[in-house]
Amino acid sequence: MKETFNQDLEPNEPERAETYAPTESSIAASNAIKYTAYIMLLFGFLYFLVAYLGPML
Repeated sequence: MKETFNQDLEPNEPERAETYAPTESSIAASNAIKYTAYIMLLFGFLYFLVAYLGPML
């Protein structure tokens, strides 16, 4: 025997979280973190070149 479920057929909309536009200070902080990471990667690569590949030359 099949059971039928009578539920409301209204679509359930998820609650929307309010989003805020980024401020100038948060954009500046994000860029500072990003470019600091780029510089650290660059220096790490240069250290690798000098420490490991330099003596082979």
